[in-house]
Amino acid sequence: MSEDGMTHRDDTRLEEHRLHGGRVRDVLAEDFAAEDVVLERTTVREALLRDVRLRGVQVQRMEIDGDVEDLVVNGVEVMPLVEAELARRFPDYPAMRPTDADGFRHAWDVVERLWAGTVERARGLEPDRLHESVDDEYTFVETLRHLVFATESWVGRVLRQDPSPWHPLSLPWDGMPDTPGVPRDRTARPDLDTVLALRQDRMALVREVVDGLTDDDLDREVVVPDGPGWPPAGRTMPVRHPLLVVLDEEWSHRRFAERDLDALTARE
Repeated sequence: MSEDGMTHRDDTRLEEHRLHGGRVRDVLAEDFAAEDVVLERTTVREALLRDVRLRGVQVQRMEIDGDVEDLVVNGVEVMPLVEAELARRFPDYPAMRPTDADGFRHAWDVVERLWAGTVERARGLEPDRLHESVDDEYTFVETLRHLVFATESWVGRVLRQDPSPWHPLSLPWDGMPDTPGVPRDRTARPDLDTVLALRQDRMALVREVVDGLTDDDLDREVVVPDGPGWPPAGRTMPVRHPLLVVLDEEWSHRRFAERDLDALTARE
């Protein structure tokens, strides 16, 4: 590699495998090696990178959003530094990693407070803007619908043992396979108040669960009930796990929603 990385690469040598403007889906690469790879202006969604090594790479202007663990850059474990910086920027962030029942109750207090402010901000935009996507991500209304799905899946299905808890407006992540009984209507355009009523009902379900939570409950094992859906039937997990998933969904998607509200406001 030259001093400035791949700036002087031989593009003609890569012509045979050029994917300019293309889209690749449903790719499984195991025990796979790639050399002389160029990723420019590339977006990767719904990806799993596990036990991946990148050697002799040049990374410029890369953004990563997701569940990142054990990321080492030039010999430095990065995630403790990222977690510390997130805690510095967002004082409420550490609350999203509770370890006892009181911590989960406090975490949900934080979620309710923060989302109330975000919803109030969204109400300041024209209603049509809330159905407008930024960078092909969820619209604001779709974000709320997705959080309804997350709550139904992890609290309704796992903790309340409802095998099919989904409302027709619930919205799973785009990469989820079509599943009988699980809605996936990306064409629906419900108004904000309709979705908020559904969202408040599902948030009240989480509130009911955390208000009745004890420390002993957190390590109690639960089994996902039979029937198609998410998470898969028969999976076993401690009570704390689905609650932590919901907190992570709430925190991450609110941050994305605020980012996109910034962009939508700037367009006006």
